[in-house]
Amino acid sequence: MDNMIYSAALALRCARDSGTPIERISETYGISGLENAYAVAEVNTRFRIERGARIVGKKVGLTSKSVQQQLGVDQPDFGVLFDDMEFLDGQSIQTSSLLQPKAEAEVAFVMRKDLKSAHCSYSEFLNSVAYALPAIEVVDSAIEGWKLTLVDTVADNASCGVYVLGNQPVALGSLDLGQLGMHMQVNGTVVSVGSGAACLGHPLRAAYWLAQTMAQRGEMIHAGEVILSGALGPMASVKAGDEVVADLGLLGRVSCSFE
Repeated sequence: MDNMIYSAALALRCARDSGTPIERISETYGISGLENAYAVAEVNTRFRIERGARIVGKKVGLTSKSVQQQLGVDQPDFGVLFDDMEFLDGQSIQTSSLLQPKAEAEVAFVMRKDLKSAHCSYSEFLNSVAYALPAIEVVDSAIEGWKLTLVDTVADNASCGVYVLGNQPVALGSLDLGQLGMHMQVNGTVVSVGSGAACLGHPLRAAYWLAQTMAQRGEMIHAGEVILSGALGPMASVKAGDEVVADLGLLGRVSCSFE
């Protein structure tokens, strides 16, 4: 299986380097089960770190029932965020660096301190979060036509592309993130509507799921890291020339363009 894991990881890297999506690695390389899928992702994470990339956060994927239905999966997953994935409000993103980009609106959290406990309580987790920000995640799959299984998206670093952070941090106690409304527009047309409750019932619960999952795997979430807590509604395809604006109510607005 080790050879197949390394072969699958190489195939995913080559797909992204060449800009050409590939068939499901779960079938082509016989990758089955979440542990093997995360092992594939870890190979490529180590590869990037060895070449100078820096981990700056984590993302929770597949938290919205609507996105799960779009992709035909039934549980969350997680991926790693690298320093070259981050964009700020209003910046332009090169579509040439992506394969099949789709945008989704999310709540991002920034950690105030390390989460070291192997059995983190919810109160300990809340005490470790500094603030929330509106965010757009541009997910991107190396699997042709987004015809993937849970194993495929996990192996492909949870279909990470890039992400965009809003400007103004908001204290956690100042608004109810579970009742947060979301409207996302592409070129002035509303393409996605949702709420905080769509994200595993509450964005903080989604982020807490990540904290528990990472602890179970013996991995730590560090101070200053970003957690993208998952989509608040359906994702929408984007292309060069598009402008995306996500309005997350009291949390604020965030936008980006594509060229």
